[in-house]
Amino acid sequence: MNTPVLSERKLLLLLAAVQFTHIMDFMIMMPLGPQLMRELGINAQQFGALISSFAITSGVVGLALAPFADRFDRRKLLLFCYAGFTVGTLACGLCDTGTSLFWARAICGAFGGVSGATIMAIVADVVPPERRAQGMGIIMTAFSAAAALGVPFGLKIAQWWKWEAPFLVVAGLAALVWIGLFRILPPVRGHLTEGKVKSGKDFLELLRNGNAWIGLSLMVAMIFGHFTIIPYLSPYLVGNVGLPETSLFLVYLTGGLVTIFTGPLVGKLADKHGRFLVYSCLIAGACIVIRILTSSGPLPVWQTLVLAAFFFTFASGRFVPGQATISMAVPSSRRGAYMSLVACSRDLASGLTAAVGGMVVTQSADGKLLNFDKLGWIAIGVSILSLGIFRLVKSAE
Repeated sequence: MNTPVLSERKLLLLLAAVQFTHIMDFMIMMPLGPQLMRELGINAQQFGALISSFAITSGVVGLALAPFADRFDRRKLLLFCYAGFTVGTLACGLCDTGTSLFWARAICGAFGGVSGATIMAIVADVVPPERRAQGMGIIMTAFSAAAALGVPFGLKIAQWWKWEAPFLVVAGLAALVWIGLFRILPPVRGHLTEGKVKSGKDFLELLRNGNAWIGLSLMVAMIFGHFTIIPYLSPYLVGNVGLPETSLFLVYLTGGLVTIFTGPLVGKLADKHGRFLVYSCLIAGACIVIRILTSSGPLPVWQTLVLAAFFFTFASGRFVPGQATISMAVPSSRRGAYMSLVACSRDLASGLTAAVGGMVVTQSADGKLLNFDKLGWIAIGVSILSLGIFRLVKSAE
């Protein structure tokens, strides 16, 4: 099949559209927390299990696929996995119990995680190192768009109809994006001509690469520094900070709108002034905001929104220079397998942090979350540790 030639920017925007549906599907679960716990009759620990099912399944499947990721045209791999993700999201919208939703989320994770890793591998293959942080910034803008547009819209339709509605909408949108991918995404086979992973022995050689493991450690540290508090942020804002549940969409709208502009800016600054310098500034800002946010009492809505804007800017912004640095840890011929391992480590870390959060926080009779400040200290400590890990990652390009 002939496909039109895409410019680098148009290719990045197309991949960002795929990532938008991935992130919206994942993010919408967390602000739906209060509604899901109420309507499905589940507690905070069971809600954490719903979050973990997506992440852990994604990690396990990513690990199983990693030895074979560089044997395929990345276009075909993305189309296959994205189709599975779309079906899984549709299944979420058809669930009526916590158990069925748990398994539907697992299906989404199994395919969505591999799709996300393939996207990052494509970006690393087609965007040269001197512009890669900026390219990653465009992909990360999908996070901002999902937060600013997708999640608020999803919350509203969940309030107008029922909690299943956002998943049905995302499934429909993903189906349209899949058609776009099928029609215009060109083959991505450059890694096959540069030397591919031919056997399990070669994959084991990748596993023995110390620099690759340092990159994986950086991803785990970034996740622990960010995702420790994310799954329980919405119940905390409603139960402890006093934010009306009907105003939750404003938190994601505000944070997302801000990061639509700051995400690409962070990428440009990282390319110009150095990834470590920009990463360090983002970590410093994130630690301050996390400490304030996780120890706060009741706040006016406007102060909550200001904190949310800073949190989204600093806490999520760290992934732009971080992902760009991680992508350079191995040569192009091993990047598909490596990015699958990176996605695996990211998802397993996400599942672990959600599980840890479920063991630390408890919910009082009046709906407040207890011990949330302890999660904040965990996030701060690991964020500071990530600075040292970042410095150890060496470029293989």
